[in-house]
Amino acid sequence: MRRENLGPSGAGSDRPLPARLDPRAGRPGTGRARSRHQAADAPAEARPEPPEPRRRTGRAATAARAVAAVLAVVLLAGSGWGWYLSQVAEATVNRTDAIPTDGNEGTGDAPEAMNLLLVGNDSRANLTEEQLASLNAGTDSGINTDTMILVHIPADGSRASFVSFPRDSYVAIPGYGMEKLNAAYAYGYAETPETASDEVRQAGGAQLLVQTISGLTGLQIDHYAEVDLLGFFELSSVVGGVEVNLCEAVDDSEWSGAVFDAGVQTISGADALEFVRQRHGLPRGDFDRIVRQQVFIAGVLRKMLSDEVMLNLGKQRELVEAASQSLTIDEGLDLFRLAEQMQSVTAGSIEFQTIPHVGTDRDEQDRSIIRLEDEDTLHRFFAELSAEPEAPAEAAPAAPETVAPAAVTVDVLNGSGTSGLAAEAAASLQTAGFAVGTTGNADSSDHDTTVVRYAAGDEALAATLAAAVPGAVLEESGDATSGTVQLVLGSDFNAVGEAVDAAAPAAEVEGEDARTAADTSCIY
Repeated sequence: MRRENLGPSGAGSDRPLPARLDPRAGRPGTGRARSRHQAADAPAEARPEPPEPRRRTGRAATAARAVAAVLAVVLLAGSGWGWYLSQVAEATVNRTDAIPTDGNEGTGDAPEAMNLLLVGNDSRANLTEEQLASLNAGTDSGINTDTMILVHIPADGSRASFVSFPRDSYVAIPGYGMEKLNAAYAYGYAETPETASDEVRQAGGAQLLVQTISGLTGLQIDHYAEVDLLGFFELSSVVGGVEVNLCEAVDDSEWSGAVFDAGVQTISGADALEFVRQRHGLPRGDFDRIVRQQVFIAGVLRKMLSDEVMLNLGKQRELVEAASQSLTIDEGLDLFRLAEQMQSVTAGSIEFQTIPHVGTDRDEQDRSIIRLEDEDTLHRFFAELSAEPEAPAEAAPAAPETVAPAAVTVDVLNGSGTSGLAAEAAASLQTAGFAVGTTGNADSSDHDTTVVRYAAGDEALAATLAAAVPGAVLEESGDATSGTVQLVLGSDFNAVGEAVDAAAPAAEVEGEDARTAADTSCIY
């Protein structure tokens, strides 16, 4: 879909965003639809955010209902009569042009791997008055996407990694500058011409959200899935409830309506929504709410992978129908192929994390935001997350033969940046019995690593010298003279007979609250 920038005279450029499109609180009369370039150039105070309503309803359930709905289709479709179930799903699932043609770039070491963005919306348009009352869902709060989850599935389908994105993450939205993440979808929707159909405008919202997540993670988003409140309600009822475990009793009747005893209990329907919605009274607020969403999703997955569901064909069809009717996916997502790829996934190989962050803060408008780690740290985190599983280690090759040191002629080149080190090393090599040819400087003086260079066929000579400089890197080189080995000294060189300084391994970047779907320990 081609999106248009609306200039100062463009349609809707100075009209207030309707309440259902407002990316901040869904309240009427706040914010204005503007082009990306206008918004990017405008000062932050030009986009004020009204105070949050006293009672926020339904938004926290977005991630849980999105994951549960799509996995109802995916996991069950791989259960033995997957082709039939995928056809049942395809008959009712909605499709949207969610994947943009630009602004969605990334790297990966396996093209068969998949990055799927799961999104929930807060629309209550399909709920009856009875359902609204029973779910304590309040009024329609718009199309905001307050919680999103990126799912990475490797090419071999051996595991699945879920990373949650808090709604208040302060991120760069293409064309709009720094904003809360939950504004991206609404901005994309609002910038699409008002004359377009609602489906086209929703696709515009999805595309801007995909571009935002792609830039944030450094990954290409391959597929998109979105589900509404009704889908979560129906799925949690059909599955027969989900088991959760609370460390302490909670009473949040004033806000989310959540009132639960401590310990293990089974929840569904309105209780499930209240459980994943609660943030007041929790030690870490929104971060603990994300943990609740992840725990509920894990419970749904355990239920779907249980004999109770996997051996009940009627239950499988009922779940697939309930999920697909409220599910919207991108035009290219093949549900049956995704099911095949995930057939080997178990509860223990499904891991949940939260995007690495610095903590809460206030922005220029004095709004509460979540500061994420810097771009390099985030990109390294997602690169590690999406790295393909390593192949089983092969047996180490036999160590090369060595010769007497006197049979090895060494040219010593100084690339360490320390003056006189080549002469010092040459003297030590002669003391150790090596023949020294020439000494001098390397092609540059900023070598970090000490290298033993040798010509093809001189492996034994190189191995002998490397044994005298433990940790030095062996490198076959076309520039080396046959019969002579080069010792290029790096800044890690200490002395002949001593190991070089080992390079510090790159620190792994961990998201918080990492746990698997098999983990049933209590949460707060």
